[in-house]
Amino acid sequence: MKALVCTTPGQFAYQQVQEPALTPGRAILKIKQIGICGTDLHAFEGTQPYFSYPRILGHELATEFVEADSAPDFQPGESVTFIPYFNCGHCIACRSGKTNCCVTLQVSGIHIDGGMVEYLSVPTSSLIHGEGLTYDQLALVEPLAIGAHGVRRAQVQEGEFVLVVGAGPIGLGIMQFAQLAGTKVIALDLNEKRLSFCRQILSVAHTINAGDADVVEQLRTITNGDMPTVVLDATGSLRAINTAFSYLAHGGRYVLVGLQKGDISVSHPEFHKREATLMSSRNATRADFEQVIASLKTGKIDPTTYISHRVGFDQVNDEFANWLNPANGVIKAMVTMA
Repeated sequence: MKALVCTTPGQFAYQQVQEPALTPGRAILKIKQIGICGTDLHAFEGTQPYFSYPRILGHELATEFVEADSAPDFQPGESVTFIPYFNCGHCIACRSGKTNCCVTLQVSGIHIDGGMVEYLSVPTSSLIHGEGLTYDQLALVEPLAIGAHGVRRAQVQEGEFVLVVGAGPIGLGIMQFAQLAGTKVIALDLNEKRLSFCRQILSVAHTINAGDADVVEQLRTITNGDMPTVVLDATGSLRAINTAFSYLAHGGRYVLVGLQKGDISVSHPEFHKREATLMSSRNATRADFEQVIASLKTGKIDPTTYISHRVGFDQVNDEFANWLNPANGVIKAMVTMA
């Protein structure tokens, strides 16, 4: 079968690889649609942590169930997605229900080969029913679950001002789930097109360009002098992460959803005097996936508006580098298998 392999940073190659065989505890899925995420882009750039080459990318997947060793609730031809974070089940994190940060976690398309292939083998325990959702919707469940998990980690309260730094697909999902929780969302990004999308499509009342010289003053004005009590970073930019410490209210919570390779730098006195909380948010749990699917089924969110670019699988090699250029206006690229 054909696969698209990221051989080295900046290089893809279509290759013939062995089709997966059915083994105990596994299911075979036919890939139908692939969402391109920031992790894929960072891997192509060579800036993704936990990564080695060569690697088959892809973990935002809409699939068709083919067969399984033991999955009686799933039928051949059924539309499904899956949780692409494969956990051990017995480490300290797994024992406490935090399967998303398992000590030996293997993420499809990062630690192990992912879904830019015709067929993929996954643990049956990771399968999720499609619930009548479209392939577009199913391919967007995973990034939305990351956003939902970040909001849950922040323990947002109704009426709070929540600053979301980064208006890419993960940031947009964070904004929508924060809105569903009754918060007042502020979007911060360098890209005016994305800020316009936040205002027009997501009805975000407050947007700020991160390049403005008076970001702090704008935040004070919006929050009536208090500053945001919750800040969530969805950029993975070291500069953005370090800068956003100064945007946090006293007593506030700062959640790092985005990821980068460098060391965080913060003024200890400034952070300490706020008695602030700093936390990371990694991947998502089954509960987050279920929340996303329920929100999609009831129409509370419509992430298909994120899709700005579509290509066939055979076009990915030619188009991928273009998606890194902000001038091309990419929000979410979607790949359709033939």
